[in-house]
Amino acid sequence: MTTLTLPELAKKMAHIDFCLLHTHAQDREIAARPMSNNGDVEYDGDSWFFALEAADMVDEIMREPKVALSFTGSKSLLGKPPLFVAVQGRGMVIRSRTLMEEHWVSGLKRRFEQGVDTPGLVLIRVSAVRIHYWDGEDEGEILR
Repeated sequence: MTTLTLPELAKKMAHIDFCLLHTHAQDREIAARPMSNNGDVEYDGDSWFFALEAADMVDEIMREPKVALSFTGSKSLLGKPPLFVAVQGRGMVIRSRTLMEEHWVSGLKRRFEQGVDTPGLVLIRVSAVRIHYWDGEDEGEILR
């Protein structure tokens, strides 16, 4: 088992944009959907995602904030397995225009045509509590 610091792990995660966001569905089963951090990949233990308030995941996070994220990196050129990262965290639905503007990138206009003025737009923050990673034959855990 290796011991990476959060900044060291963040450097390894720098090119991972998509993950699966896992929530607790209405029936208490686990629900997952792919999410993009929109290139906001300078990981400090918080992940940020835009969504519409009407999405099931928003209700699910408000009802039960314990969530998980699953990241998978690209396989290396030499055949080494990719980086896998599992995050246990707390989700929060944010309606602050200031925070939305901080995390907004122009590519989001494809999905949210009116930008931060899109009706029902919310920002989801997932703050890590425990991060487990596997990098080839190395693995470790970071607690926050």
